[in-house]
Amino acid sequence: MDNSIKISNINKKYGNKEILKDISFEAHAGRITAFLGPNGAGKSTTLRILLGLDKADSGTALIGGKGYAQLQRPLTRTGASFDGVGSPNDRTVYQHLRIISVSNGIRKSRIKEVMEITGISHKASSKVGDLSLGEGQRLGIAAALMGDPQFMIFDEPTNGLDPAGIRWFRKFIKEQAKSGKTVLLSSHMLSEVEAVTNDVVIIDHGHIVTKGDLSDVTRDISSLEELFFSLTEEVNH
Repeated sequence: MDNSIKISNINKKYGNKEILKDISFEAHAGRITAFLGPNGAGKSTTLRILLGLDKADSGTALIGGKGYAQLQRPLTRTGASFDGVGSPNDRTVYQHLRIISVSNGIRKSRIKEVMEITGISHKASSKVGDLSLGEGQRLGIAAALMGDPQFMIFDEPTNGLDPAGIRWFRKFIKEQAKSGKTVLLSSHMLSEVEAVTNDVVIIDHGHIVTKGDLSDVTRDISSLEELFFSLTEEVNH
């Protein structure tokens, strides 16, 4: 079975503006792949195409050899924490997860499990609109875990988390990769990314400017942060 994410030769324009230019990279099972870039670099557009929320002008974005729209019961294959919780504010945490379980044929008992994993069991009856930013992030991660998916895609997952929450996420995501999951992570927190990632893809102005194993791409440089700014500032100037 193909347990990789493969982005191949993706191009995307909005009007006359080129957003993505021949984007290609892979994320592999048992590894954390960090997808990095400045604001406006094309990260979110790439992830939206991968998750079937937008269409590429050309190229393919495959999850386990299939486009997202081809996946049956997609949450049992792919979990994504992306662009907020996606729930009405007056719905409770439990109700939000229950709707996900019913819509994807996921056993009800999984709700309790994912709330325990993400540390929000005590918030089960709280309304989504009353959650702090960090609690909302944990709920988004819980929702992504509902189907116990092979593929996990996270966009800014530590945004709003306190130091204890960031430490929790670091341990959690390493455990996911260690268990054989395919993890694609987009974040601005470069030091946190460096602490967990195996592979790095950096995009700027719609181009991939470097990609590879973390130890390889940072071999002649002191840190991932230094690499990031040297590459993106070179492109900007």
